[in-house]
Amino acid sequence: MTDATLSTTADAAPARRVDRRLVIVVRADPVICGHSGEARNLAEAALDRGFDEVRIITWPIDRLQAAGLPLKPLDRVMPYRDGVVVERPGPVGDYKVPDGRYVAGLIGRLVELFTDGVPTVALSLYLSPHATAVADAVHVARRTGLPVDVTTVAEAVGSDVTNVVRACVEADQFGAAAHVLSSYLEHDVCLAVSEYTRDLIVSEAEALDAKHGTTFAAQCRERVRISYPAVDVAQYLSRDDAETDAVLGARGLDRDGYVLYLSRLAAAKGVDDLIDGYAASTAPGTHRLVIAGNGPEAAQLRAHAAASPVADRVLFLDDVSDDEKPHLMAGAAAYVLPSKPRPEFVETFGIALVEKMLSGGGPVITTDTGGIPEAVGDTAIIVPVEDPAAIAAALDRALGVTGAEREEWADAAREFALQFDRAVVLDKILEAVDAVVPARG
Repeated sequence: MTDATLSTTADAAPARRVDRRLVIVVRADPVICGHSGEARNLAEAALDRGFDEVRIITWPIDRLQAAGLPLKPLDRVMPYRDGVVVERPGPVGDYKVPDGRYVAGLIGRLVELFTDGVPTVALSLYLSPHATAVADAVHVARRTGLPVDVTTVAEAVGSDVTNVVRACVEADQFGAAAHVLSSYLEHDVCLAVSEYTRDLIVSEAEALDAKHGTTFAAQCRERVRISYPAVDVAQYLSRDDAETDAVLGARGLDRDGYVLYLSRLAAAKGVDDLIDGYAASTAPGTHRLVIAGNGPEAAQLRAHAAASPVADRVLFLDDVSDDEKPHLMAGAAAYVLPSKPRPEFVETFGIALVEKMLSGGGPVITTDTGGIPEAVGDTAIIVPVEDPAAIAAALDRALGVTGAEREEWADAAREFALQFDRAVVLDKILEAVDAVVPARG
């Protein structure tokens, strides 16, 4: 798949009357991140809810590659549904502008969309730089004197706080932290992806207030509401068993014959603990360990596995497509995500866990880090962070359940996960938008 098939230029959209538009600003596909998938899910749900036009404004492929973000193979990315227009604005300026050229491109395109008179809901996923770009674009659009009818929604994820706000507070970079929080609060609707994330935002705002006399915490406490990530439930519930067998067969896997990890390969995900726990369990005698994903720790984790006494039982997959995910998850005897808190990242929800719960298959094994408890409820086996021995015991427990116990476990997990359906999530966001429009007007 080429850059062209991942993008649709503005001119490619048919000329027609547009009465309501949704614009989503995000690091979209091919980035390996649950929130890039969330953007796709919200976009498609918006089409089902009667939006005439849905646009995803994101980054050029070459810029994503240069940034070192974990990416899906371009030829394995699912095409966007008809009606979703994906734009990747190019940079503004040349080499004499040392930075900010791509953000300028985003802002410029948003100004054009905000000044054409079409009633628009603008949703940014990640505060930095997407929410700041939307806030800047709204300011510019209103200064043009052209008709502007925009309601803005900003969704904060944990890395917005741990990787930006907290880092600024710790480094005493008051201005940078104030910029992120003020841009967030300028939006008409402020969302956080979990209760944990909301509490984290308030906590870091309190630290900033205590040091500088600002009032961000009270504003965040009053205005930030919870909006769990949107998942395409139907993709997982409509899975066909025969297709699952075919997908697994193409990978050389047997149903219930492997333990699965499927997410980014990053230090905070605890994959090293999983490899060690797997080696210490009885699982290698009967089940392979499949580690699916890519990311900054890929090389280190491959080396870690190669040095393990069960190296020949560990399989790495770095080319799994989105349409393969439900099948790999459903065929797994257990799914393990032993996430652990790190300075640069804390698991603020766990979208992959919900996807696994919807897919069926064996039990989920995870930790109670960050927002994970909100994603899994009481339907998972919880282990302490950085505890390979506990992972080993949990694997032995999960692989030893009876067929009836496993089915009961899977049914409870699926029932809990249904609340994260993309239509339900979008409807709640739109209710919040409708509630603020009269006040804003």
